[in-house]
Amino acid sequence: MTSAFNNMKKQLNKAFSKIKITESEKEVLSKPKETLEVNFPIRLDNGEIKVFTGYRSHYNNSRGPTKGGIRFHPDVSKDEVEALAAWMTWKSAVVNIPFGGGKGGVIINPRDFSKFELERISRGYIRAIHDFIGPDKDIPAPDVYTNPQIMSWMMDEYNHIKGKHIPHMITGKPVGVGGSHGRGDATAKGGYYILLSAIKKLGLDKKGLKVAVQGFGNAGSFLAQMLYDEGMKIVAVSDSKGAIFSEQGLNPHKALEYKSKNKGLAGFDSTKEITNRELLELDVDVLVPAALENQITQENADNIKANIVLELANGPTTPEADEILFKKNILLIPDILANAGGVTVSYYEWVQNRAGEYWDIDTVYAKLEKVMNNGFEAVYAIKEKEKVDTRTAAYIVAVTRVLDAIRSRHM
Repeated sequence: MTSAFNNMKKQLNKAFSKIKITESEKEVLSKPKETLEVNFPIRLDNGEIKVFTGYRSHYNNSRGPTKGGIRFHPDVSKDEVEALAAWMTWKSAVVNIPFGGGKGGVIINPRDFSKFELERISRGYIRAIHDFIGPDKDIPAPDVYTNPQIMSWMMDEYNHIKGKHIPHMITGKPVGVGGSHGRGDATAKGGYYILLSAIKKLGLDKKGLKVAVQGFGNAGSFLAQMLYDEGMKIVAVSDSKGAIFSEQGLNPHKALEYKSKNKGLAGFDSTKEITNRELLELDVDVLVPAALENQITQENADNIKANIVLELANGPTTPEADEILFKKNILLIPDILANAGGVTVSYYEWVQNRAGEYWDIDTVYAKLEKVMNNGFEAVYAIKEKEKVDTRTAAYIVAVTRVLDAIRSRHM
């Protein structure tokens, strides 16, 4: 199995070759600062005690407290958490928000546990890591299979341990307990702003552009609806069970309703079923991988026909596939830029909590649009200047900003 951390290092090394950096600085940027592994016992509903394993990694905190989600997934591993913490470091830097990168996870399939068990697991994990996190040290957020309710339990447990109300120790909370407006669709909204900038940059007309979205979860379904409302034609969407395709285009608002009623997309409104692999190779203008890592690989990259690939998922394209897409002149908008809307609105939530004030949705979106567009312009300028692929350009921007912080602190 491909190591997520090794993929991250390959991407990093390409950026290193384009900037002035010492060997010792490379070493600092190539390793996580620290990773905590915890084993914590929880009593299940049937009275039995089960021990769960969790991780929390701080990759780099030179630009500010570390920031990153907590995922509940059976495949959580130390390697994955460290790679994701590294990507969070570059993601925060590329859109220029004052955070470092962190990530956490618990090895668990949430579907196997009741709501009451999930609450006890969430609280148990926070008891195990509470000294490792905090509003000025490391701020968690939702990730795969975690949600605002889980963040609320975690905040409550942390507040109980510390004996005071500290809402800014975690983000992605429900609005009623200090969450920010716009957090729910922030990842998709950020990707949407970036895509509109890219379409404009390439001189394309957004009306009628054909789009395929792999992954119809939170980010993918929100983005499909936003692009449909902009007049683009959504020709294919998929979930973990498979994909559906319609040459005429489909309505993602109705597809989402259908999916929640029927527990899947198959059979929706005169569409035909295709595989997730076939979706990636469709003749479309925009391809959005919004599912899992390692979807576009050396094996299928040559068959990608889209003009723009917008990586809403983390790590969906392997380093080998990057090279192939670049030679094909496909504009790939890398994950550390394309899906940075989530961490940006998390930053806004943290700022609002600290100030004790709350912004309306229009204020959040306006601030987000500006940050995402600035990030895209900075990356595109480096891409043109250095004649590199967009991912390497994004890494050059991010690594240069982190390096500046390290040098300011230690020179």
